[in-house]
Amino acid sequence: MSEQSHGGPEHSGAVEHAGVEESGKYAIDNPGIPPHRPRLADEDPRAAKRAERQVAVLFGISIIGTVLFFVGYFVVGQIGPDTEIGTVRLQNMLLGLGTAFSMLGIGVGIVHWAKTLMPDHEVSEARHEVRTEEDRRVAVGMIDDIVEESQLKRRPLLRNTLIGAVALAPLPAIALFRDLDDSDNRSELAAENFGVERLSHTMWDSGVRLVRDPTGTPIKASDVTVGSAFHVIPEGLNELPPTEHLNQKAKAVVLLMRLDPQDLQISPEREDWNVDGIVAYSKICTHVGCPVALYEQHTHHLLCPCHQSTFDLTQECKVIFGPAGHALPQLPITVNEEGFLVAQSDFHEPVGPAYWERG
Repeated sequence: MSEQSHGGPEHSGAVEHAGVEESGKYAIDNPGIPPHRPRLADEDPRAAKRAERQVAVLFGISIIGTVLFFVGYFVVGQIGPDTEIGTVRLQNMLLGLGTAFSMLGIGVGIVHWAKTLMPDHEVSEARHEVRTEEDRRVAVGMIDDIVEESQLKRRPLLRNTLIGAVALAPLPAIALFRDLDDSDNRSELAAENFGVERLSHTMWDSGVRLVRDPTGTPIKASDVTVGSAFHVIPEGLNELPPTEHLNQKAKAVVLLMRLDPQDLQISPEREDWNVDGIVAYSKICTHVGCPVALYEQHTHHLLCPCHQSTFDLTQECKVIFGPAGHALPQLPITVNEEGFLVAQSDFHEPVGPAYWERG
């Protein structure tokens, strides 16, 4: 039997249908636009003036932020190899705060302007394509209405501070992009041997003891148990001046681990580079130079947290996953007469990102 004969829900009147019925009435009344609730600034001129000043202050903060950026970028000075660490921190702080205040001042100012001063009446209009000349005139009229509702003409304080903030905001980006062009400095950098040669030499040398980072405590072979890992620096690094300390540490940091010697797959030329399963490898990832600081004891894998490059410690830190294109350089080590771990020499290849292989 049919649903209608059984008085199904679609025909029994139990279900009400939305939309226009045959009688021309809506089955569910259109509630329409809710009544407008005036804001304080709509009724009190003093509140409107106060909101105007608040927006102007926010745009002023944006201008101050841009100026602060330029103070850090040009007044503090260019960062070089001899720059004190305090100067570097001050410049970074000024650049960060300047950029934040510059962008935040404009954004918050415009939002506050719209919420407190611009008309907030809700309007419902049918969409239609703009085709005729009359429609174009209507569109132009709408744009004029927008300009009028924004009150740019009636509130010169807002207009002028906004123009100033927007005009200054792009200047930091222009300065940064301009300095990306180093064509004038390439010959000078080449003369200073800036590149692979700098990465080929570190503080490691024959007889330099391996010490803990950052305490500087020497490490004996007996201190390194199977499965343990030490963050290591060359002895004497902590006595360097602050800037030189950072430059040398960026190249010389090492991870020291001990495995069962039977788990190691050792090349013939590296048979004496370990001490009873104790091996040392550069901590600088060969992808973009992030510190490789994660050691999985059970898998003997070293992981870079930046881009997930993975190195197999049992295969001389060969890359087994990720974007790194070169194994981690190994530091040849041995034991001195006092039982302390020492380097046999410097690394036998450049440390860090392996762009030098492209040549």
